[in-house]
Amino acid sequence: MKIEEFINSLKELNISYTDEMLNKLEEYYHFLIEYNSHTNLTAITSLEQIYLKHFYDSLTIVKAIDLNDIKTVLDIGTGAGFPGVVLKIFFPHIEITLLDSNHKKTKFLELLVNKLELNKVNIICNRSENYIKNNRESFDLVVSRAVADLTVLTELSLPFVKVGGLFISYKGDNKEEINSSLFAVKELGGKLIDVINLTLPNENSKRSLVVVEKINRTSSLYPRTYDKILKKPLKIKEK
Repeated sequence: MKIEEFINSLKELNISYTDEMLNKLEEYYHFLIEYNSHTNLTAITSLEQIYLKHFYDSLTIVKAIDLNDIKTVLDIGTGAGFPGVVLKIFFPHIEITLLDSNHKKTKFLELLVNKLELNKVNIICNRSENYIKNNRESFDLVVSRAVADLTVLTELSLPFVKVGGLFISYKGDNKEEINSSLFAVKELGGKLIDVINLTLPNENSKRSLVVVEKINRTSSLYPRTYDKILKKPLKIKEK
């Protein structure tokens, strides 16, 4: 995806933009590539692929929610800032928290946020199950593009969402993974309200936005430690 194609995609997504936003995104790209030369942040390095698979993909969330109505966002497992930093650039009113347990990645994010002069951005180097202690049910929206299984992501994410808020996970086209997470969604106080299927432009990569609404408070038993989540995921036990 060339920059011109990306700009056209913003129009198709009905995302308002300014030259300043586009300049910040380009600066983001160049700094990411520079930093990636000595610290592994992404396997994707070409401009066209980063604009498509990181920048555009991050913004497809607008097909699921009007971000103009959202005040606080938590990005779990943000890595190099996807989708969190991209969302912040185009929706600057949002107060966003970028959570990742990898110190090298949060150090990059600190430098990036300073370079792009972004405000109302909190960068946290911690694990979800530890960060939850003082931040339970504190966010309007929790997002994640992490590669973990959806059942695992749901337990790590949904406890942070306010009742009435949303958890949106960026996933591939995997109906079985989505279906197997439904028990966890219900157990944690959520309800699956939509699965939006997408295809990235210029290729046949299938994507899904899994949209979960928080309808009840999450028990203080959750999230469990990461080891326990992996060993005993919240799924219906087979008889």
